[in-house]
Amino acid sequence: MSGTALLEIKDFSVAFRQSGRETLAVDRISFNIKKGETVAVVGESGSGKSVTGLSVLRLLPTSASHPSGEVLFQGRDLLKLPEQEIRGVRGNDITMVFQEPMTSLNPLHPIGQQITEMLEVHRGMHGEAARKRVIELLKEVGIPNAEERLGSYPHQLSGGQRQRVMIALALANEPELFIADEPTTALDVTVQAQILKLLKELQGRLGMAMLFITHDLNIVRKIADRVCVMKQGKIVEQGPVEEIFKNPQHPYTKALLAAEPKIQPAPPQPDAPSMISANDLKVWYPIKRGLFKKTVGHIKAVDGVTLNIRRGETLGVVGESGSGKTTLGLALLRLISSEGPIVFLGKPIQGLKFKAMRPFRRDMQIVFQDPYGSLSPRMSITDIVSEGLRVHQPKMSPEERDERAAAALKDVGLDPATRHRYPHEFSGGQRQRIAVARAMVLEPTFVVLDEPTSALDMLVQSQIVDLLRDLQKKRELTYLFISHDLRVVAALASHVMVMKDGKIVEQGPAEKLFKAPVSDYTRALFAAAFSLETEQTS
Repeated sequence: MSGTALLEIKDFSVAFRQSGRETLAVDRISFNIKKGETVAVVGESGSGKSVTGLSVLRLLPTSASHPSGEVLFQGRDLLKLPEQEIRGVRGNDITMVFQEPMTSLNPLHPIGQQITEMLEVHRGMHGEAARKRVIELLKEVGIPNAEERLGSYPHQLSGGQRQRVMIALALANEPELFIADEPTTALDVTVQAQILKLLKELQGRLGMAMLFITHDLNIVRKIADRVCVMKQGKIVEQGPVEEIFKNPQHPYTKALLAAEPKIQPAPPQPDAPSMISANDLKVWYPIKRGLFKKTVGHIKAVDGVTLNIRRGETLGVVGESGSGKTTLGLALLRLISSEGPIVFLGKPIQGLKFKAMRPFRRDMQIVFQDPYGSLSPRMSITDIVSEGLRVHQPKMSPEERDERAAAALKDVGLDPATRHRYPHEFSGGQRQRIAVARAMVLEPTFVVLDEPTSALDMLVQSQIVDLLRDLQKKRELTYLFISHDLRVVAALASHVMVMKDGKIVEQGPAEKLFKAPVSDYTRALFAAAFSLETEQTS
């Protein structure tokens, strides 16, 4: 097998040293990838999946070491290559798409410039030739108006669009091995299907091998030839995808395949008082051109949205990437400027300045889509979770705040003993749970949940859905639940709103809308989601 493998990982371990103590994150794993083959690594958050991918390109921090093993690429041990040689491999022979695109893209440079840099460094491509190639790549990964987007900065793109830019970056030099760490996490089901199809087409054309790291079992069967199931740093089972899905041997694999969020949405509350409402809400961004930056048009991120969410209900907001879902949530919380009246707990809040909004902040919280970008790298987890308590409950003692932070972490399935660590020491899914804990510690009445389960494996996803449901019942919480995962929306939402291009396409009771969508767009969205799932279970 070693003679035909493009990448061979042998008896490989990764350990991290902190405060004089060593922790084993990857424990003597072995697998290989042939040219043109796709191997998926699947497992729970913190199982060592991403650490394994990062190890191939030697992108781990200096606190990491390798107590055992080899990482052989075309017969060369990457762990022993000089720094100059490994730089030649990165971005050229092996490329990687990271789980959190906002932290991978440079916020100071337009996306066109960042992709051009990759072409210049590795291919010596400049000028118009590089520009044409960049536009071609952006079109390939589904970025609309690709030519106009060359000058856009990462913060001007949606989470899904940023992820597609990362894929364009990774594929720019047609690599031998493509490492994809949750590349479709931030994408809606229609774009997810397009990206998976694109990757398969490129793989066929280029003979490219893929190491596909994911928590989504639906995607594993769609794209992979073989699968490795990881738990607590070990590969507990590996083999051909069909064989593992039909006849799993390890108890963890069986539990992972059986995991599914329970369909128990919050019941509609027609007699409950309104928690938050908006009328003809608009968020328009001016498009400025020319020497004097004259406004020549607008990007209508949210365009005339009217809604009303009652206490104890969950409004699920679905739609493709860039449809305005996240912008709507930020506008309702007064975190970005908007036009149109917003009423929260019976009080108009549109137009209120920062200080005037502060009394409302305890009651309205948000869990952001990108947990790494929203958690301060300089603060410990206990400081992050208890930060709101210091602001809104200043008389609370440090000991009480620490206790509340520990309890909040326990509620979301994290060991309170880890609360003195920093965000970079946790996996993507663990950071997502920290973000949920930070929002819930203040015991708010209204929470915007922006893709809170997107980075979680199926088992933990079900646990978080159950947790959100339990918290809602205990505290009569109201949720605005933004997601591209229709299974999770069906499990939680009492009402559903479908958005496209900043407008509401359709909305109504969740049960009715899922059974009989009216608009063609909603039907296409649901068909893409449920056909993907059907394909996995058929």
